[in-house]
Amino acid sequence: MARRIADKIELTMEMRDRIVQRIPENGEGDFRMGSQLIVHQGQNAVFYRDGKSLDTFGPGRHTLSTANVPVLTGFLSNMVFGSDTIFSAVVYYVAMREFPQEGWGTRQPIAMQTPGQGLGWLLLGAHGTFGFEVKDAKRVVDTFVGGGQPFLDLSTVKNRLVNAITQAATDWFAEVNPGNLMKAQSMLDEMATAVKIKAQDQFDAMGMLLKNITIGGLSPLETSAEKLQKMGLLDPQMYMQLKAMETIEKSSQGGGGAGTGVGLGAGMGAGMGLGNMMAGMFSGMQQQQGGQQPQGTPPPAAPPPLPQAAQFHVALGGQSAGPFDVAALQQYVQSGQLTKETLVWKQGMANWTAAGQVPELANLFGATPPPLPPTD
Repeated sequence: MARRIADKIELTMEMRDRIVQRIPENGEGDFRMGSQLIVHQGQNAVFYRDGKSLDTFGPGRHTLSTANVPVLTGFLSNMVFGSDTIFSAVVYYVAMREFPQEGWGTRQPIAMQTPGQGLGWLLLGAHGTFGFEVKDAKRVVDTFVGGGQPFLDLSTVKNRLVNAITQAATDWFAEVNPGNLMKAQSMLDEMATAVKIKAQDQFDAMGMLLKNITIGGLSPLETSAEKLQKMGLLDPQMYMQLKAMETIEKSSQGGGGAGTGVGLGAGMGAGMGLGNMMAGMFSGMQQQQGGQQPQGTPPPAAPPPLPQAAQFHVALGGQSAGPFDVAALQQYVQSGQLTKETLVWKQGMANWTAAGQVPELANLFGATPPPLPPTD
């Protein structure tokens, strides 16, 4: 069967949601020195053969010759090139476009340390927007295509880029360690700036330029001992201790409730509950070490459970954070993160209300002193 030689190479289709288009879609194409390669505005063309990206062409009409495909010529060094030399290769057209605003959200949770609260970690989700530009056609082909796929769509690229953003956000939390959700919510702009810098190296390696990024908010996710162990954040001994505490708490609740995982991870009041349980366990261990209770002596009556402190959700940056108890909110008042005008809500309230108008919180802000008397 006679070989079909392509004397003109051109991509006329609109790529829309595609970043890369392969010519031909299957197998290799047969080209000759002297063939016309047409690259339209907003495109780059990359020759590819035997698992390697070779020469790259920008917009214009190019007549193939040994002068403008030097890498390909060197790669096929065993061939004698002339004006009609036929060779096999693939051409990848890459859309050199800018995508100014793409939505993103974490697919894997971000772990934030919360010392003294709950399980010591809180799993978070994050979302926002980012803009990027296809910068290096050859790197895009090397990173995403690998010689086999007939095309590369935008969603595949976005998945890789969002993974890079998530990793950068995880690194930021490990370095800065805000310590609680409310403080982290107040640092979103700082976080976005740092994530943009951290993620850029990974974007560069994929042939992309990260133009901008926003972080719209953080949301607490279900945090359990099982999830923390799978993420490598709990050693086996600590995991077994936490599971034992979870069993104790469920028993004290009569087997009801949603389980320790959610409450311990998200609520500060639950952190105190965990501390009480740990103290009880250590106390029991000390009693066992100090000697056994005389046989027949009835155990002391257990005190009733402590009343649950009020838990408030707080509106920060258009997102709901919390719940937090009053003691935690007092710290945020002192740091200036919570004001009288900040909207709060707790179970039983019909609507979000300014913190200064909630009786349980009004005392946190103190009385405003009267103006100083005029001086003579």
